This record gives sequence, structure tokens and C-alpha cells, in this order.
Amino acid sequence: MSNKFQRDHRCGLLTKENAGQEVALCGWVSKRRDHGGLIFIDLRDRSGIVQVVINPEAGESFKVAEAVRNEYVIQAIGKVSLRSAETINPNIGTGEVEVLVSELKILNSAKTPPFYIQDDIDTDENLRLKYRYLDLRRPEMQYNLILRHKVAKLMRDYLDQKDFLEIETPMLCKSTPEGARDYLVPSRVNPGKFYALPQSPQIFKQILMVAGMERYFQIARCFRDEDLRADRQPEFTQLDLEMSFVEVDDILEMMEGLVTHIFEGALGKKIVTPFQRITWDDAMDLYGSDKPDLRFDMKLIDMVPAVSNSDFKVFNDVIASGGIVKALNVKGYANIPRREVDGLVDFVAIYGAKGLAWIQVQEDGTMKSPISKFFSNAHLDKITEAANAEPGDLILFVADKPKVVAAALGALRLEMAKRRGLIDPDELAFAWVVDFPMFEYDEEEKRYFAMHHPFTAPRDEDLQYLTSDPGKVYAKAYDMVLNGSEIGGGSIRIHRKDVQKEVFASLGLSDEEAKEKFGFMMDAFEYGAPPHGGLAFGLDRMIMIMAKRDSIRDVIAFPKTQSASCLMTQAPDEVSEKQLRELHIRPSLLVKKDNLPKE
Repeated sequence: MSNKFQRDHRCGLLTKENAGQEVALCGWVSKRRDHGGLIFIDLRDRSGIVQVVINPEAGESFKVAEAVRNEYVIQAIGKVSLRSAETINPNIGTGEVEVLVSELKILNSAKTPPFYIQDDIDTDENLRLKYRYLDLRRPEMQYNLILRHKVAKLMRDYLDQKDFLEIETPMLCKSTPEGARDYLVPSRVNPGKFYALPQSPQIFKQILMVAGMERYFQIARCFRDEDLRADRQPEFTQLDLEMSFVEVDDILEMMEGLVTHIFEGALGKKIVTPFQRITWDDAMDLYGSDKPDLRFDMKLIDMVPAVSNSDFKVFNDVIASGGIVKALNVKGYANIPRREVDGLVDFVAIYGAKGLAWIQVQEDGTMKSPISKFFSNAHLDKITEAANAEPGDLILFVADKPKVVAAALGALRLEMAKRRGLIDPDELAFAWVVDFPMFEYDEEEKRYFAMHHPFTAPRDEDLQYLTSDPGKVYAKAYDMVLNGSEIGGGSIRIHRKDVQKEVFASLGLSDEEAKEKFGFMMDAFEYGAPPHGGLAFGLDRMIMIMAKRDSIRDVIAFPKTQSASCLMTQAPDEVSEKQLRELHIRPSLLVKKDNLPKE
């Protein structure tokens, strides 16, 4: 038998055009079937699967095949043969051929895996994460990472054609704790001082504009020490970019071109541009969300004019206290069982709503509801008209503060669409949400915070309110939304030092505090900062949507759990006392010294 184990063909790329050729294949045993006189092996590599056949005439190789088990790494040398018509497998790309093996070699044996190496497995995710190297052998997981690679390449190709420069920015930065929590890195050579891992390259990319780079991009790793969800990770990847001498329309048009290039190149899908633009106010008013899913039409309906001055005290009290009443019309859902309605009450409670009122429009046009007795016929007619309700429809009401109503009905809108089958999983509904509020007020801290970040430029017409009434100020900010997820966001930046100073003042930062946190950036702006703006795409989230997955963990090679830990490597972990001393760190009293690893 030959000693070579190099391969000259890939398993999944063999076709009938290769018939008659001798090939050398390497890969993993996906499945082995012993049919007495013949042994069949499904051999898998990254390109796919091909069937190889070993018969007793292969001598020593037949004995090797008898010893082979699933996930063994093997080499198979043999001749490509056409399958007979009745044995063609239409489910795989190589289904018309098989390889008649003359030499078979085990390159490595393998233990029995803790789960099947195949698609659509019903396995606990923690087990998959612990044995991630096995999970990544599954074809659907390999597809996700291949897709990720293609998207990154398409991004680079498009931006290179548009005269962008790919520039790396530092991973060890100064902590600027205005947003999420920083991950801190102690400095051994500067005792008592810390770096921060970047939450984004925001400041550096703006300084690159001051430096005259004009068009910058980077596929950047970013870090945020925050609570996790299915679509968040402590470390994540974003396409970060910045442009000089641009306004909002220039950036939005450029990014629509980028997205069109990506989706057509990676998925073969043609995207229609320009994208719909929705102001933040309209998005919250109509959809209860600043990232609305536009694949279906169900909108939130203002019910205050229709229900005012009725005998229903709950609605009256909310309206009198400055709250609002809004509703959804779930078409054709009037026959919902009462227990399901009770479940919806619990559902909206998750979002802070104190209750959920409902009216079923019967087939004869009459109203069935515990609250209908509190409304006159005139009120009921107004409700029906406002909701555009027809026989068979279900009207769902929430009355509360605007934020609560938006959150509760926005989430309920999505839930109803799923239950009613209104969402086409193959549709791609892009939109821009524009004109975000510049600030949001924190009732607990009694001060304003930047809705995006403190370098976002206010609209020109709102500059007059920066210090006198920050709540009136809207920003030149924009988010790209796809199917109910924000996949990218950015803004025109502040390039004038006087405006930046006013924004810091609106955020409650004194000149001294602003200089301490952002002094190097403010200094740079004194040397001729151009007008500039940019955007960052969440690469993980975009790939998740493109791959039709429910979690970004499925499109990241080695993700963390919701507790920010890696089950495979057991990170984060304790370190030795010696390492802590070298870093000039004293363990907290909350950590028992006995639990630290010894030197």
C-alpha cells in the first residue's frame, strides 16, 4: 500500500465527469455499512460526502474496512465508477458516482462521539458547545462558517472597489465607560493601571478621518461585558467603516450597495433598492419597535380618540395621567380560546403591561368582550372603525405609559404574526430607521444619556436645544433593519469642537471630565477635522439571518454561553497567585485565597 496520505480530490466534488479516474481521498467516516460481501463507507470532508466501496478482493484493505468505525480519519484510493440507475442517491451532490477502493488506510482512530455528526440533531446546546470541534464537523455548521467567510470576502471586495482602506486599530485601549461595561486588562509594566478591550473602534476611526484617510474599514473584534441573549456575545465581530466629506444620503446609498453586493454574491438573492426609510418616531408609533419587522403589515393603532370619555375607568385613568391606549387587530383570530387569551395577558406582563383588554368581533358583527359593556354603541363603532375591524377579527388593547405600550404591543405584534403564519421565512424586508432622539433620560440617575454615543451629530435645526432642552434634539443617526433585527447602525459624527463640548455638557460631563475621558480626541479635532460619518454592521447577526438560524452562537466558531463562559476550554478560569502578583492585583475578599491555583 502507498505510504502517501495526500489527497488529490475532494469528496464532495466528484461527479460523473470523474468516472474512470483513480483518486486519492481523505476524510472522516460518516457512516459504515457492512453488507456481507461488500463494505460501504460514506466518506466526508468539508466539501461533502461520497460513497466508497470495498470488496473482499481488496485484500488487506478489506480487513482495514472491517475495523473502521464512525469518525475514523481514513485515506481511500480507488477508481471513480458510475452508479447503476437504481442506486443513484439524489440527496447528495456525488450521488451519481462511487469510488471502488483498491487501498484503504486508517490515518487516525476515534472514540464514539457523544452525539451524531449530522444535521438537525436534537442535542443539548451545552453538550454541543463542550465538544465544539465535533459540532463543527456537521454540514450545517460548516455551511455557516463558509457563508461567514464568503460574506467577509464580499465586504472586502466591495469596499476595496469603493476606495476604502482596511486599517487595524488597537485592541488595548483607554477605558471610556459611557456605554456598556468594559473588559479591563491590567498592565504589568504600569502598576495599578488598566487597558480596556474596545467596545468598538469608534474614537480611532474618527481620528483616522482627522488623519486624512478619508475612507476606512475594518472587520473588527469588539468586547462588551454585558448580560447576554441569543443574539449577543461578550466578544463579537463587526464591519466598521467611516467616510469623510459625506452626509446621511451618501452613506445610506453606499451601504445599500454593499448589502446588495453581499446578498447577491453569497445567497444569489437580488435586493431591491432604495430601502424604505422610517423615522424613529413613526417606527415606535406604528410598530412599537425601532427595529420593526416589515414582512407583515399589522400596525399599532392609536385608540385614544375612540375610547375617550367612555365608562371604562381603566382607560380613562391612563389617558388622564398622560398615558396612551393602543391596539392591534389580529385578522381572523376572533375564535381564539379563552385560555390562550389568558396566556397573552401573561405575555404582555413580561414587558411591563399591567393588563390586556380584548374584543372579539363575532361573525354577525357583534362584540364579545368583558369590557364591551363599558362602551356605548357609538364608542364601539369608533373602535371598529379605528381598528378597521371585520367579523372574525380580534382586537387587543394595552393602556399604559408610551414606553410600556410600545414594548408590550411591539412584542405581541411579532408573537401574533408567528401564530398566524404571517411571516415568510424567505422574504428579506430591509429598511432604514432614521432621525433617532439624540438623548434618552434616565429617571433613576436624573440625567440624559446618549441614545447612540456622545459623538453623534445633532440635526442642524436642533442645535439650538442642545443645552436648553436636550429632549427635543434629534440626531443624524440611522439603523439598517432586516426582518425585525438591527444589522447595522451609525451616524454623522460631530466634527466641531464647540458642538462636541455642548453635547458633553448635555450629558452632564464637565470640561475636566470630558478632557480626562476624551482629551486626545478633542485635541485631534483642533487640527482640522473633516465632516465625517460612518456605520458598523454586526457581522454575527447578519450571518445568523442569512443562514436562517435563531442564535448567533450557530454562526460563530467558538462562542460563549449566556454566562459568558466557554464550555470547551473552561474559560474564564482562575489564575495563580504568582500571576496576580506580577500584575499587582490583590484578590477580592469575596474570593477565598485557598481557591486560587498555586504557583
